[in-house]
Amino acid sequence: MAIVAKFLIFFVVALLALLMAESNSLVWANEANDAADQYFPNKANNGQGSLRSYQCPSQCNRRCSQTQYKKPCLFFCNKCCSKCLCVPPGYYGNKGICPCYNNWKTKRGGPKCP
Repeated sequence: MAIVAKFLIFFVVALLALLMAESNSLVWANEANDAADQYFPNKANNGQGSLRSYQCPSQCNRRCSQTQYKKPCLFFCNKCCSKCLCVPPGYYGNKGICPCYNNWKTKRGGPKCP
C-alpha cells in the first residue's frame, strides 16, 4: 500500500511539473510572437486589423516611398490605415489582402486607398 501511495504522489508531482513546463513554454512562445510582430507587423497576417494604430505612419511611409505623389499618398494611406488597421505589403497593388483597404471607394467610385 505504501508503494502505491508513493507512486501516486510521484505521478501527480511529475504531471504538475510537466503541465508547468508546458505553460511556461506557451508564455515564452507568445512573448516571442509579440516581439516579432513589433518589428514585422505584416509577416504572417496582413489582413484587416493586423496593425496597431501607432504602426500606420511607418507602414504608410513604406507603402508610399516609391511614388511621385508622396504627400497625397501618405494622407490617404494613413486615413485608410487608421480605419482598417491594415496596409498591403509592397509599394503598389496587393490590396486584396486588406479587404477594407481595397473596398473603400471615393464618391466617384475610384479607389480611396493607395
